[in-house]
Amino acid sequence: MRINREITASKVRLVGDNIEEQGIYSIGQAMHMADELGLDLVEITAKADPPVCRIMDYQKYLYQQKKKAKEMKSNSAKVVIKEIRFGPNTDEHDFQFKLKHAMEFLQEGSKVKASVFFKGRSIIYSEQGEKLLLRFAVELEEYGRAEQMPKLEGKRMIMMIAPLPKKK
Repeated sequence: MRINREITASKVRLVGDNIEEQGIYSIGQAMHMADELGLDLVEITAKADPPVCRIMDYQKYLYQQKKKAKEMKSNSAKVVIKEIRFGPNTDEHDFQFKLKHAMEFLQEGSKVKASVFFKGRSIIYSEQGEKLLLRFAVELEEYGRAEQMPKLEGKRMIMMIAPLPKKK
């Protein structure tokens, strides 16, 4: 945005609350009106013919814009991903233990990345790992939903589970 003396147009269209009559003014008249009010002449739309300007306190405007941006940033949700790792031959007790942790993670709003890690020749048990992850997703159905089905990437099989939206 250009302000005050940076505006190069000879005529400008003035808009805003703090002027008596909105309309087209010469740049000199518009600058004089802004000086009388102790405010800045700010070019809002440069592409219009004539450019649209507003008389306002530019520093206050910048402050409000920064404040809005900061508020928007603080309101945005931060996605936290918790990982739970299995082996292809994970026994029942370990499965239940990790399932309980996954439930807690989903209830607090975190995503869960469940993975089965295949070491050495255990890659031949990839179907077993897939069954394990699918069972894991079924057990967590009331807490979250699977974003992607089990997918083998190198020596790991990965599945993402997102929390269900909170009911109001």
